[in-house]
Amino acid sequence: MRTPDYWPQATRELGERDKVLRGLIERFQGLALGSRGDAFSTLARSIVGQQISVKAAQSVWNRLSDRLETVTPESLSRCRIPTLRACGLSGQKAGYLKDLARKFVDGTLDATRWPALEDEVLIGELTQVRGIGRWTAEMYLMFHLARPDVLPFADLGLQKAMRLNYNRGRPLTLPRMQKIGAAWAPWRSVATWYMWRSLDPIPVEY
Repeated sequence: MRTPDYWPQATRELGERDKVLRGLIERFQGLALGSRGDAFSTLARSIVGQQISVKAAQSVWNRLSDRLETVTPESLSRCRIPTLRACGLSGQKAGYLKDLARKFVDGTLDATRWPALEDEVLIGELTQVRGIGRWTAEMYLMFHLARPDVLPFADLGLQKAMRLNYNRGRPLTLPRMQKIGAAWAPWRSVATWYMWRSLDPIPVEY
């Protein structure tokens, strides 16, 4: 797992302009955004993690890995739905993973093209896949491609962290969140990562 080259510059600039982030950056020194796998496993992990806790998602992924030995497009496409459900996946998520695997196997999805695409173009392409909404696409951009300026407003952890850190736990409107986030550009992925750390010091990796 390699720290993005821009991380030192991003943390320096964010710390200079935002006292909340300055405190978090000082508190969580030595930690950075990272990915654990290839394009397929990053997307598959994101689907597994939808709407469940990080701990629950890791448990499901561990059972899936134990069953398949290696989670690849080929192994997943061969796996039957009941087997996937026995690993703790809902029927819907099992279907999403099978669909994702098939698209990688038949070449419908070609991850070698994606690094050259702009953020919104790639989000548009990824969200054409069943089970991949904007949040999942944004997690891919952040964790696999290490794009520096992604701000996933729909992320419940980010919403909670912004309420706690910027509004004493009271609800924030979307325009207010956007205004806070605008000050983080062009390092909004980094700021989001530190917002997550304020809730859970253990980094999430996809």
